[in-house]
Amino acid sequence: MGYNLNVTIDKSSGFCFGVVYAIDMAEDILDNEEYLYCLGDIVHNDEEVERLKAKGLRIIDHDQLHQLSNEKVLIRAHGEAPSTYELALNNNLTLIDASCPVVLKLQNRIKNSHDDNEQILIFGKHGHAEVIGLQGQTNGKAIVFQDLAELDEMELPNKFTLYSQTTKSTDKFYQIKDELLSRGYDVKANDTICRQVSNRYEELEKFVADFDKIIFVSGKKSSNGKVLYDVCKKHNANSYFISNVEELDKIWFSPNDKVGICGATSTPMWLMELVKSELENLS
Repeated sequence: MGYNLNVTIDKSSGFCFGVVYAIDMAEDILDNEEYLYCLGDIVHNDEEVERLKAKGLRIIDHDQLHQLSNEKVLIRAHGEAPSTYELALNNNLTLIDASCPVVLKLQNRIKNSHDDNEQILIFGKHGHAEVIGLQGQTNGKAIVFQDLAELDEMELPNKFTLYSQTTKSTDKFYQIKDELLSRGYDVKANDTICRQVSNRYEELEKFVADFDKIIFVSGKKSSNGKVLYDVCKKHNANSYFISNVEELDKIWFSPNDKVGICGATSTPMWLMELVKSELENLS
């Protein structure tokens, strides 16, 4: 006797175009070559990284990059700081640049602001690959903060330009902007949040309302995954976060439940399909 679960995958979940672009580029090269170096995890999803490693993708960090020369290296969707490109020139590395166009545009805007001597604040996650690339456009002079409380500890200039990591919550960005304005700062705010990501919030709100249970599939390292899971939880209290099939627990379900599966912009569709088939065969 099975649980007879009725399982649906959210059509708008799964890779954003920046990730699709990077993975397609890597796979095209690996179809013809034995291996390809990639600077940092190509996507914040361990299962997808393992799949690509099996095809010959070699994940390296910046320390290992310094040791390389005369090789091809993929720059993932998150983008890189100018210092990485300089290093590549010096070490005769061929960069396969799969930086997301939304991130590149933001890097460019931040660089222009910095060149115009504007003081820059970036709402983003400390140490995140994209944020490191953004801060690099300012020679490390931009102030990065994850929440307003951090700014209470700092001497801020009276006038500054505010930017955001592309995968942050739009609501939170505008709350921060309004709060800083109300404190009397002269804030020039640039909403640089990726619409493909922010549209997911509304799509998810609608999607999760229709189900008894929600299984949200995402890598633990995905910033975007954390934000989207919070949206699920807010609109459907019976939402569960898993990174792989092994983390599913029978006790979450009742017979004949309607179950919705959704994921982050770094969650591969094959992984959500796997979760679906596991749930459909639950006994």
